[in-house]
Amino acid sequence: MSGDQKIPVYRVRRVFVIVLLGSAFFALFGRAVHLQVFNQEFLQEQADARHLRVVSIAAHRGMIQDRRGQPLAVSTPVDSVWANPQALGPAREYLPVLAKLLNMDIDHMQRTLAKRSDREFVYLSRHISPELAARVKEVGAPGVFLEREYRRYYPDGEVAAHVVGFTNIDDAGQEGIELAYDEWMRGESGAKRVIKDGRRHVVANVESIRAPRPGKHLRISIDRRLQYLAYRELKAAVMQHKARSGSVVLLDAYSGEVLAMVNQPSYNPNNRRGLQSGAIRNRSVTDVIEPGSTIKPFTIAAALESGNYLPHTPIDTTPGYVRVGSKTIRDVRNYGALDVTGVIRKSSNVGSTKIALSLPSEQFWSLLNRVGFGSLTGSGFPGEVGGLLLNHRRWHRIEQATLAFGYGLSATPMQLAQAYAVLAADGVRYPVSFLKLDAPARGERILSATVARQVRAMLEEVIGPGGTGKNARVSGYRVAGKTGTVRKSVAGGYADDRYISLFGGMAPASQPRLVLVVIVNEPSNGDYYGGAVAAPVFSRVMAGALRLLDIPPDDLQQSVQRPLAENPA
Repeated sequence: MSGDQKIPVYRVRRVFVIVLLGSAFFALFGRAVHLQVFNQEFLQEQADARHLRVVSIAAHRGMIQDRRGQPLAVSTPVDSVWANPQALGPAREYLPVLAKLLNMDIDHMQRTLAKRSDREFVYLSRHISPELAARVKEVGAPGVFLEREYRRYYPDGEVAAHVVGFTNIDDAGQEGIELAYDEWMRGESGAKRVIKDGRRHVVANVESIRAPRPGKHLRISIDRRLQYLAYRELKAAVMQHKARSGSVVLLDAYSGEVLAMVNQPSYNPNNRRGLQSGAIRNRSVTDVIEPGSTIKPFTIAAALESGNYLPHTPIDTTPGYVRVGSKTIRDVRNYGALDVTGVIRKSSNVGSTKIALSLPSEQFWSLLNRVGFGSLTGSGFPGEVGGLLLNHRRWHRIEQATLAFGYGLSATPMQLAQAYAVLAADGVRYPVSFLKLDAPARGERILSATVARQVRAMLEEVIGPGGTGKNARVSGYRVAGKTGTVRKSVAGGYADDRYISLFGGMAPASQPRLVLVVIVNEPSNGDYYGGAVAAPVFSRVMAGALRLLDIPPDDLQQSVQRPLAENPA
């Protein structure tokens, strides 16, 4: 090639391109070195700020168990659906599908997203089933995510609802044991640091900040078997007698533990849609009644304690009524001459009135107060009320008279059961407990054992021939108890056609283990006497409870004779 020959243009271009690419490569290499070596810490902080997040780890609530370890309330893992309104709001094509899956009104969903468009979090649906969660995930809507939570489940439904109570959607106790021991059973959420991608999916766990602390389990005094038994019999009685409501309380006589407590109507804590507030309350501890004739054993106990009466002291109830001031107190018929035991056996208002009026008012009041009327039982159950027992200084003569047969004071079913437990425990009062006790609580003697046993013997007469409580008998066992029939108070006095039927008692009467109170409110199918309405419920519940707890019979002669008489051979 001659010296004056020119270099081809394409060579110049090639050299230019090579130089340009080389320069770009070295520039990028230099930038990468600068970023990776000299600016690494700054860039890591920026990346973490955009993708490193601290997330909560849900902790499950402690389980509620019955005294034998059977579950009454458990927490199960579920998913909740939440969304980032800034991401989901513009993606309107996904909204109809999501609204249909989550059973939401699409207009409501759009308004919710628009109202929270300046935020990055809003719940769309809480506590959905695993199947529904999987279907929501398949939709693939932008800005829609699942969050693991726990939902409370109650295996026994309405059977134990009034005792166990329930939690709200955030797993906080709202009623019953769930509320009373909320702090004990509530778990403490954990926390961890994670890396999320642009769609807020967790792509890596970085570190654990705080491990979740599950709530503690709670074992309560209720026996699930006895709870089912009491629930079944009470519901059947309320339906049979077309009653407005009812309550049953079963106590351990020597520990004060609540073995069963049921009310009608009840509710299902697993599905509370449309639930009325009146169905939630535990009537056994929140509703007060006038106890009627079920108070008479304590009138007699006060008389025996005074030393002026013995079980066979004569009481003349002739002519079947007695006037106190301007008021007339009557028996259903003229019982004539009775002894103190006969006053209980026949449930004589006249006899009870004469005995009560012969006692100093302070002494009578003291006995009623000591067995628990007018004060809380010590159970700690939320919403419990103490009833009403006026101080004796405010009594007039007629008030002392009506108190003798259960009018003029008010008590809850649980208070009445605790009072009967004093007679069952030979005069010792134990605080009522909804927790399973490893050892009986320390009781307080408020009545002599002799007086308690004398009253128990009188209450056995109520169940025997000529007594008002024959329907409370339990085959093979001696039973002690008292019927009650109360006219309901209305504006201006007492109704003539609205009653409360009661029965309170214990078994085996020789050494009581169980105390049971049955109340049926406003039976309207004909029968309304406590002996006809409440006593049969007592008999069935007590018979089943004695059998389930394997308590030996104390009337073997009765249990042996009956099969022999019925044996055709």
